[in-house]
Amino acid sequence: MSFFSKKADEILPYVPGEQPKDGVYIKLNTNENAYQPSPKVKEALNNLDVSKLRLYPDPESTKLRETMAEVLGVNKENIFVGNGSDEVLAIAFQTFFMEKDNILMPDISYSFYLVYSDMYNVKAKTVPLNDNFTININDYLVPNNGIIIANPNAPTSISLSRDEIETIVKNNPKSVVIIDEAYVDFGGETVVSLINKYNNLLVIRTLSKSYSLAGLRVGFAIGNEELIKGMNKIKDSFNSYPIDFVAQTLAIEAIKDIEYFDKTRNMIIDTKQRTKEQLEKIGFTVLDSKTNFLFIMHKNKKAEDIFNYLRENKVLVRFFNKPKTDNWLRVTIGTDEQMDRFIKIIKDFVE
Repeated sequence: MSFFSKKADEILPYVPGEQPKDGVYIKLNTNENAYQPSPKVKEALNNLDVSKLRLYPDPESTKLRETMAEVLGVNKENIFVGNGSDEVLAIAFQTFFMEKDNILMPDISYSFYLVYSDMYNVKAKTVPLNDNFTININDYLVPNNGIIIANPNAPTSISLSRDEIETIVKNNPKSVVIIDEAYVDFGGETVVSLINKYNNLLVIRTLSKSYSLAGLRVGFAIGNEELIKGMNKIKDSFNSYPIDFVAQTLAIEAIKDIEYFDKTRNMIIDTKQRTKEQLEKIGFTVLDSKTNFLFIMHKNKKAEDIFNYLRENKVLVRFFNKPKTDNWLRVTIGTDEQMDRFIKIIKDFVE
């Protein structure tokens, strides 16, 4: 006898990257930011009015949405805020895709999309990437009931241009097109400005990557006001207070510190380029990354062997043992010192 519902009994959950507890590993496996959050975040935390913790937080995250709107050049009514972009994605799936069929998504992408499809009875149609891991936009100019694309894509790191995304959105006026821009700040082209032109576009962002706030859990969506109203309807039927007082306070300070944001993301972009060049010198194929990670394959060595050797030497990367990706590794960009250590170890192995 099982006390579980049929869904709980059968669903295959998302499996996150390994999170070691001993602190001796160099973690290049979960795409966390290599640098600390803005100093203004620490200052705000030190000055936090803890007496406010006895009260419920603002259920609409008004000041946070106003801050986001100012930076993005949209109205606060165009923004939905959730407990990490994973929750935002889950609510978007419920709002726009639940119990629908023919929802298009790349066959190699963020694996949570398929978990949500299972959870919310969505019949997803996975669209194969090209042999070089790029997306053929013509594959999305066909009849469908919704589209979701990570841009830049994960784990491939490759990005579509703004014009290519607009072509998809423009040619699917009766479908909601969700563009997951979790990594866009590291080299991709955002399509946020297109929400004023197309009422079927929803862009999802996060503070986990480029703002160094993965531990805070703040994500958001930008879209037409009617799309946002629909998401709020679902949210308020599930959890009216997803963003706590502390998270709202610290997120505002991080977003306002544009100078620090630009400084750290540019440091990651520079380190990424240097690491890419070093890997190519020792026989790796490295895809053109617009993210804070690299997707790599060696011409002679198996990815699983490299993965195991790195782990033995206290460096964690991500290995996806699935068709098409089973000889590739995803490597998060760390600090210069971390990447120098990574290069030394991987070079010892391949040479």
